[in-house]
Amino acid sequence: MERIVIVGAGLAGLRAAERFRELGFEGQLVIVGAERGRPYHRPALSKQLLTGELRGNDLTLRSYVELDAQWRPATMARRLDVRRRVVELPGEEELRYDGLVIATGVEPRHLPGAARHDPRVHMLRTLRDGIAVRRTLTEGSGPVAVIGGGFTSCEVASTLRTLGRDVTLVSRGDVLLKRVFGERMGAWFRELHRSRGVSLVLGTEIMNWIPHRSALGLHLSTGQLLMASCVVLSVGSVPAVGWLRGSGLTIEDGVLCEPTCHVVGAPDVVAAGDVARWPNLRYGPSPQRMEHWLNAAEMGRAAAESLLAGRDFAQPFTPLPRFWSEQHGLRLQAAGAPVLGESTIQLSGKEFGRGVTGYLRRGNLIGLVGLDSPRGMLRWTAELGRQCQPARRRDSVTAGQPTPYLTSPRPACELEPLPSLESAPGPLSIRTRRSQPRPAAAPECRAPGVQ
Repeated sequence: MERIVIVGAGLAGLRAAERFRELGFEGQLVIVGAERGRPYHRPALSKQLLTGELRGNDLTLRSYVELDAQWRPATMARRLDVRRRVVELPGEEELRYDGLVIATGVEPRHLPGAARHDPRVHMLRTLRDGIAVRRTLTEGSGPVAVIGGGFTSCEVASTLRTLGRDVTLVSRGDVLLKRVFGERMGAWFRELHRSRGVSLVLGTEIMNWIPHRSALGLHLSTGQLLMASCVVLSVGSVPAVGWLRGSGLTIEDGVLCEPTCHVVGAPDVVAAGDVARWPNLRYGPSPQRMEHWLNAAEMGRAAAESLLAGRDFAQPFTPLPRFWSEQHGLRLQAAGAPVLGESTIQLSGKEFGRGVTGYLRRGNLIGLVGLDSPRGMLRWTAELGRQCQPARRRDSVTAGQPTPYLTSPRPACELEPLPSLESAPGPLSIRTRRSQPRPAAAPECRAPGVQ
């Protein structure tokens, strides 16, 4: 290969570029990104950036190898021609590639009817969004409404309480984080937020947006009128695949990939991060997407390895995912797929308190949730990895239908895992899946002050 193009200048794209150089690729690397700046630490947007503890420049991710890459910031890829191996850029520019990495991530889901034109209404996906939210918060001291019941919504609500702001969290669901942790722990988080002063309006929808000079009115389906000086929308995300329409690739709910990260129908193209939908063989042949920061880092590296190895020799990417959050002073760590559990068992500490809760499916450990228990998570994540091994197969996935080749009839687990959160220097450190050593210098992976 003479030129590898990476479309997407986020964490997955950066880690892929680093891995190419680690593995000895000496050709041209071109990194195309829609945002103006370099890759940055996105989890800090809902935490340290909003509090003012960190500024935008503090979040920039530093590469730990010499990339010698051509950066194309503020450049939106417009179209992909797989047959000609060309990425079309604005101004009818054609960027030829020998290998391509798709790492465009996701974009925020829009809430129908939302007053997006109002300067007091924000989404929180990019650094620019975070700076805009911070500016609106500093311009007034009125109440804030956060729309959504997922991780970002809960983290923003928690951060706002540390700033002493009155905050109301509005969600269609009746518990928080239900899609991740299930009903019981979701209810526990609901009570946690209530106990810390967050007003919760759950099981409701916004019927009308009523702008006023001093505040924005939200007319809810419960009949309540909620007034806010700032509104943060966080109602989910969708894969950023608009530029791939007409390419012939399968892009429903992300770019469909084989277990090796190779894009189905394009052997010289791989995908990584939030935009990729692939079968993690720990959980069977069904393709899935995973929107976790650590997964983006690891999948970027794995995709680079697979592209250089070639489709016939690449190894399946079978992570044991883990993810983390900080809310109201509590450090939440999770591994596997707790939401797939049929029952829970307390492994340490007290139930849904500080300690480790295990999630079981058919009697097997399938997920973990730890609250302020890093050592317990170290131990039990290792056990989770032992109990849920990936099926030994190297398979292709045709458009819409997996084609398994099992060398063993043992079933795959139905979860998504990876080692411990504390086993490495920081949240951006990742394991190397092959034998090539890392450079001697320690990677500068973390923004200052970011946990």
